[in-house]
Amino acid sequence: MSGRVVRIATRGSALALAQSRLVAERLLARHPEIQAEPVVVETRGDQQRRRPLWKLEGYGFFTTQVEAALLDGRADMAVHSYKDMPTLTDSRLTTAAIFERLHPEDAAAAAGEVHSLEELAPGARIGTSSPRRIAQIKALRPDLEVRPLRGNVQTRLETVRRGEFDAVIVARAGLERLGLADRAAFYFDPTVFIPAAAQGALAIQIRSDDSAMRRLVACLHDGPTAIAVRAERAVLTALHPGCHAPVGVYARLVDDAIEITAMAASLDGASCLRRCIRGSQDKAAALAAELVEQLRSDGVAAIIKPFEDQR
Repeated sequence: MSGRVVRIATRGSALALAQSRLVAERLLARHPEIQAEPVVVETRGDQQRRRPLWKLEGYGFFTTQVEAALLDGRADMAVHSYKDMPTLTDSRLTTAAIFERLHPEDAAAAAGEVHSLEELAPGARIGTSSPRRIAQIKALRPDLEVRPLRGNVQTRLETVRRGEFDAVIVARAGLERLGLADRAAFYFDPTVFIPAAAQGALAIQIRSDDSAMRRLVACLHDGPTAIAVRAERAVLTALHPGCHAPVGVYARLVDDAIEITAMAASLDGASCLRRCIRGSQDKAAALAAELVEQLRSDGVAAIIKPFEDQR
């Protein structure tokens, strides 16, 4: 592969470009004989920034067009925020590597000296368009005013500076990768405020029949991250809640064990179901399946049913 140009498909947001550069740098460090070239793709989610996510129909809002660049040969690999990838997959494509997860938790950028959700004043305006975040905020602080907010990370942070919101909720990994960690007022405990499945991890996608690329990107794979996020996505796949459902899953590795926590909630936060399971890492798939059965026994179907038709 000496001298080969590897074309990397990515969204055009500042965060997506930063993530693809990070992956490219790691790839070039291990394979200095190649060159990397970005292929920037605009996705449907990027085109419809004014609409809240839960009002978009279908799935794959931030991935379908990027995957198309792989399928039609414009790109050799793609870098995705793994949390954006639907659990329904195209057999012509495969996730060949899971890049090291930076941070799984959510963060809040807030006006003034605020160090936790509890310290926000009653009636404070919170910006987010994530149904998962909305439901958990309302469950924890029903007195807060949650308003829809979309746009790239910098745009959302700017609304706090302009006084449009008292706080906005974003992924900590995004702040870190953009060099904006100092804008976080506080971080949420991911065992309490459950993140999206695979949040903070990056998926390296290639064509299923491209064995040469599979060998090339193998150096990008992080085993511990893969164990955790595969367990998280296994829960999501089994629940198949619809991509707009307020569902979160978080797995963490503790010595030789894995602990998986999942939540499902109504959008108004009135119904919030949370369950946790722990066991050996080598039984992660079985533990994920057992956790799903616990959630089903406790009535998760009634909570996620309103969102199923939006898959």
